[in-house]
Amino acid sequence: MFRTAELGRKVDKQEYRQREPVLREELLLVQQDLRLSARFPVLLVFAGVDGAGKAQTVNLLNAWMDPRWLLTRAYGETSDEERERPPYWRYWRDIPPKGRIGMFLRSWYSRPILDKVYGKIDLADFDERLDRIIAFEKALTDEGAVILKFWMHLSREAQKKRLKSLEKDPTTRWQVGDTSWEHWGMYDKFLEAAERTIMRTSTGPAPFTIVEGVDPCYRSLTVGQIVRDAIRRRLDEATHLEKLKTRLQVHNDFGEVIEPGSTTLISSGDPGNAVARPAKPLPTVLSALDMSNGMGKADYEHKLNRYQGELNFLQRKALQQSISTLIVFEGPDAAGKGSAIRRITAALDASNYQIIPFAAPTDEEQAHHYLWRFWRHLSRAGRFTIYDRSWYGRVLVERVEGFAGEAEWRRAYNEINDFEDQLIEHGVVLLKYWLHITQDEQLLRFQDREQTPHKRWKLTPEDWRNREKWEDYELAVHDMVQYTSTHLSPWILVEGNNKYYARIKILKILCRQLEKALGEGKKTLPKARIGLVKE
Repeated sequence: MFRTAELGRKVDKQEYRQREPVLREELLLVQQDLRLSARFPVLLVFAGVDGAGKAQTVNLLNAWMDPRWLLTRAYGETSDEERERPPYWRYWRDIPPKGRIGMFLRSWYSRPILDKVYGKIDLADFDERLDRIIAFEKALTDEGAVILKFWMHLSREAQKKRLKSLEKDPTTRWQVGDTSWEHWGMYDKFLEAAERTIMRTSTGPAPFTIVEGVDPCYRSLTVGQIVRDAIRRRLDEATHLEKLKTRLQVHNDFGEVIEPGSTTLISSGDPGNAVARPAKPLPTVLSALDMSNGMGKADYEHKLNRYQGELNFLQRKALQQSISTLIVFEGPDAAGKGSAIRRITAALDASNYQIIPFAAPTDEEQAHHYLWRFWRHLSRAGRFTIYDRSWYGRVLVERVEGFAGEAEWRRAYNEINDFEDQLIEHGVVLLKYWLHITQDEQLLRFQDREQTPHKRWKLTPEDWRNREKWEDYELAVHDMVQYTSTHLSPWILVEGNNKYYARIKILKILCRQLEKALGEGKKTLPKARIGLVKE
């Protein structure tokens, strides 16, 4: 694989001086076009042999282009803050927004390769780490990101010569340490790991390019040209697609634009003749719920006291054991998500939890992958994070309202499952509640909000409009449960017509899941909270 990168290719300095200013101008122009269009982000990943010019190439690109619109990250050993979150948290946090270029040194490739070379993981574990990389990069490229990966290569002898040359120069001596020579002694092991890495992770949307690093002139021009051409090609493709989309737009009989591939039905002129769904709704996981489940006030207050006491105890144990809890609440408007959250937080230490409500994404969030805003809010170890609405918006509101195309929301199921797998692998206790109410109950609650001054602010025209798409949302929820309710991360469907019943079910399941994660039995819980109510 690396034989073609050991040919000693060079560019003489005179040719370099002629080509460099032209390439630099072209890179600046394409960077400006990228920034102004803000259509996609660009990720440049630099890996390879020590001394092959990775850092020098990144520095050169920062000099050639406008550094205000470049993001440069180099990752070392994980900090305490990073170790308390899933490994990919620090990478998701640094993903550049649309229109920007991010350059990454010692990235998500470094640790798997080092662990394989040093024998800390076997081949099966190594392949599993590479699969995680493939899924990560696919999630980004599926959303439009351009990923270019460069493996900077030197032969064994060329690397030895480079390291000695760096050692002799007082200004570069600091770049060579004992670790550099240790790695040189393990050259064959590194090459074997690198070869498998490139073969497995060099995909069409995220290719690896092996660049010979002996001659800095050749290396610099090669990387610069690949970056220029890839960005320009994607910009041209995006422009072409926009023009094609405009030409293919059609209108229905009411003058509304119908996008290519839309499932909107065009009627014969009478709105009553446009049938968007079957006359008889299909059964779903929600229609199978027993919405008559209820609970009296006295029983509720008794159990509320019990489970809040248990939860307080379990939260303190979770903090001691550095076990994080992440709770997701989804459900129709007025289902009682806020009141359920308040019953949870009433039992918690306010310094150890955060509630994060999500609405329509901001401009900054829209410029990133849709999962970015959820990754960045993950709490440190031992804390509670409660999401009021979540990443499931991609397969719910964005699907139903047409903000995401069918290809986008369908692939989101796998992306979400992968995200949640990473949380669980890291030891996070993840609970996902769908709090459900019937249409009739929602209407009663809307009317109550209209008539209650301190609740009136909760009701918006959007809430009334969403009722018209009840069946569409119910079908979306059915698919969501079908594709994302896994053995390790199941959906908890809560019958919410009776608020007392719903709150107690939520608290009870939360306590049982924390007990399981903490290895706690009922005998260890506060005696005053045990055995008071027969379940």
